Amino acid sequence: MVVEGAVERARPIMPYWLALLTAAAGGVALDTGFPDKDVWPVTFLGIGLVLVSLIGRRFWGALLIGLVGGFSFWGVHIFWLTLYLGPIPWLALAILQSIFFAIGAALIAVVYGRASITWPRTGIRLLMLPVVVAGLWTAREALTAVWPEGGFSWGRVVFSQSESPYASLVAWIGFSGLSFVMVWLVAFLIELARTPGVLARTRALWAAVAIVATLAVPAWYAPTEGTSRIAAVQGNTDASLFSGRAAGDVLSDQTAETLKIIDQKVDMVVWPENGSDLDPARSQLAANQLDYLSEAMNAPFIVGTITNPSENAYFNTSLLWKAGSGSVDHYDKRHPVPFAEYMPARAIFRAIVPDLVDLVTRDYSKGTTDTVFDINGVIAGISICFDITDDAVAREMMGDGAQVILAQTNNADFGKTDENLQQLAIARLRAVETGRSVVNISTVGTSAIIAPDGSTIASIAPYEAGSIIADVPLATQTSPATLLGAGIELLVSGLGLAGLLLSLTTTAARRRLN
Repeated sequence: MVVEGAVERARPIMPYWLALLTAAAGGVALDTGFPDKDVWPVTFLGIGLVLVSLIGRRFWGALLIGLVGGFSFWGVHIFWLTLYLGPIPWLALAILQSIFFAIGAALIAVVYGRASITWPRTGIRLLMLPVVVAGLWTAREALTAVWPEGGFSWGRVVFSQSESPYASLVAWIGFSGLSFVMVWLVAFLIELARTPGVLARTRALWAAVAIVATLAVPAWYAPTEGTSRIAAVQGNTDASLFSGRAAGDVLSDQTAETLKIIDQKVDMVVWPENGSDLDPARSQLAANQLDYLSEAMNAPFIVGTITNPSENAYFNTSLLWKAGSGSVDHYDKRHPVPFAEYMPARAIFRAIVPDLVDLVTRDYSKGTTDTVFDINGVIAGISICFDITDDAVAREMMGDGAQVILAQTNNADFGKTDENLQQLAIARLRAVETGRSVVNISTVGTSAIIAPDGSTIASIAPYEAGSIIADVPLATQTSPATLLGAGIELLVSGLGLAGLLLSLTTTAARRRLN
């Protein structure tokens, strides 16, 4: 311990220069656990490297360490933004997320530094410190998932676990719950290693107990009630912002691929986000094609398009289209992506980077429709692109009675990067969390139908035109994670913030007494 006034602080584990390098390595390790590398155990190593670099550091020193670790993670993790948009949007978003990461890291360092004062008894400290550290990490993830401008729910450590044995836990405790468990486990192992006077075999025993305990929870059995035969079509269309394709080309590609399965008997056909680049409410050509396909297959179509119901009002929309009736229901995307689907503070940013701001030619409005379609008695939750990352939207779909989730997306703007694989991983975890099958259909991939247990029922090769048809399980039972709603997130985040407050007040009281 080192003494600051009359308050003992934890001693740093390593020199400051090494802590910076360790945090940077931790950020890279965190990314390695995500698709497309998908080496999920390395995420735990990344968490550990970040945490040990913070032990014994003062707030401002930890802030820089967190900034380095955060940028090494975010800079790699969202590098796909540079493909069409160049370095400025990537750099801006990576820096913003790194600032949040740094603040969270600095608060964790405060708790580490004051832990021996706050919890002077070794056993209590071993119990409480990992809980508070994990709670603060989870609170930072929860905040950045919703704020600012609707947040960026990407890069949460839980999203690295879609193919791991830990994935089944999200059905019990949700996304934030699993993030908490992951960080708690690592923080507990670190504190166990740091606790003096414990025999090596005792440390090994408790470490094994902690690991087994987090893995021993049985998977929640997601009961299903019947199936729906669903077709999903991937036109492999360059529907990106800068494609330069003629109007109607996207619709033509989707139509051409659908014609290959026109003799199949299905209950519904799902096209991706922007599957029709012509709004059938304004284009008779698009309406005629959808009418023909829907009538020939005797099935309704769920089609993504851009709607413009009134002057200066644009929506990223999913239509429920039936032959002879046209659009009988629609869903407007709840959270358009800032700086892509709308430009906040346009005048300000245009003065800084006019060329980039002008690429966003229209501002999409936020949808207010309900989240489900009734498709001939099947209640389908509708998700457009990054909606699948939004916990609140997922809970609302379940509240609206969704038996299956149709996740429409357009990944063409990100080319052959790992963005679409990262999104598919989130969709897979969402299936497990909600106990619902997810039909994840993209313009270019990666498209798949995912069962409620997270397994793949069928898939289409990425960057190839194709379709999938499957009898998709339906479900109505509420998973524990859905039943608990945001409660787990509030609980674990609250534990972290309460522990931080206790650390600050206990140390202040100790100073006054001395």
